Amino acid sequence: MRLSRSVLTASALAALSVGATTALASPASAAPDITPQGVCGSGYKTVNSAAVGSLGTVYLTYNSANGRNCVATIRNNPGTRLDMSAWIYVPDTEEGAQDDGRFTSYAGPAYVHGKGHCVDWGGGISNVYVQVYGSNCGALKEHRVTFTR
Repeated sequence: MRLSRSVLTASALAALSVGATTALASPASAAPDITPQGVCGSGYKTVNSAAVGSLGTVYLTYNSANGRNCVATIRNNPGTRLDMSAWIYVPDTEEGAQDDGRFTSYAGPAYVHGKGHCVDWGGGISNVYVQVYGSNCGALKEHRVTFTR
């Protein structure tokens, strides 16, 4: 009976140490692979982007096959969980979507049907935010705002 408990204890400790090693190694190894297309999907092409200070970038993507836009905020240096957000809004149709929370690498995806419409979009990392209004609608000039709270 003692041998069984010792073997079980040793097995449990080994499993925990492998799990901890894997958990600690995953964010660093996964970070370089994070792209807007990886977050939004392979059919999405980047059509616009905005820096979130020096912390990362918010990407606006579009899929011509389904007429949908997607927004993702991606950190430059993934690590500990930080407040992050990604949002998009179509004023003409009043359709909007967002993703916010505490994330290690990215926020999003957030999708809307944006074909033929101007879109407002943005995101934030920690206390730095960027907002883009009247974007991707032909001759109209978009308006960008970056701020901290």
